[in-house]
Amino acid sequence: MKDFASVVLAGERADSDPLRDETGVPCKAMLDIGGTIMIRRVIDALTAAKSIASVNLSGPTETCVKSDAWLAGMVDENRITWAPPGASPSTSAYDMLRRFPEAQPVLITTADHPLLSAEIVDHFCRNSAQTGCDVVIGLAPYDLVRKTYPDLKKTVLRFRDGGYCGCNLFAFLTKDGRRVADFWRQVEKDRKKPLVVIRLLGLWALLRYKMGWLSLDAALAGLSRRVGLRIGVVILPFAHASVDVDSVSDYLLVQRYSQEAASQEAG
Repeated sequence: MKDFASVVLAGERADSDPLRDETGVPCKAMLDIGGTIMIRRVIDALTAAKSIASVNLSGPTETCVKSDAWLAGMVDENRITWAPPGASPSTSAYDMLRRFPEAQPVLITTADHPLLSAEIVDHFCRNSAQTGCDVVIGLAPYDLVRKTYPDLKKTVLRFRDGGYCGCNLFAFLTKDGRRVADFWRQVEKDRKKPLVVIRLLGLWALLRYKMGWLSLDAALAGLSRRVGLRIGVVILPFAHASVDVDSVSDYLLVQRYSQEAASQEAG
């Protein structure tokens, strides 16, 4: 069943971006990955997923949308919806969540997710719906990511039971869960600093994290208490679920892997 509305955050973080400077694209979402613009890869994955009822964009700018005939056509034909981006990803998420009925489960992802697939989306949505939580976060085991993409630089959350990488997949399953968007705005500026985020759980949790004593379950329980919601996790068995394009080195790496994959398929 197609239960989830999906939101793709496709705004820009800064007026100057090394990726745009390097490639000459009008916005990062328009980066070419293996002959296909990055945002189209994400949209294609979502439209092919059995669990997704609609695709809704927050960004890029209207100028960027109109710069690509395929994307402009999708918006003009109402096959996907578009809204201008907010001042930050968390603000965009907050604004977009208010567009849907309170009972509507919403999947939020990002436009810089070039290896996203319908299989990943359906796995995450299906398992999120079974958690009984208000909000669910997608993570991938760091060991799996490192084995598959040894050159990829990722922020790692290290817990007693292992290290995990973010996957830019978030499920908002209840009315109460949407309050997390406000909390997200508080921590967004420190999203790449695990210790700052863990500190929100309290000094004892920070010490346990530093010593390697804090488990992922304990961290989620503490965060749930802090926010007053049930926050869960889906551990994804897909290394490529954690691949995003935040830098020129990420872009070059993804291009290389994309070309290798295409060569293997052709062979």
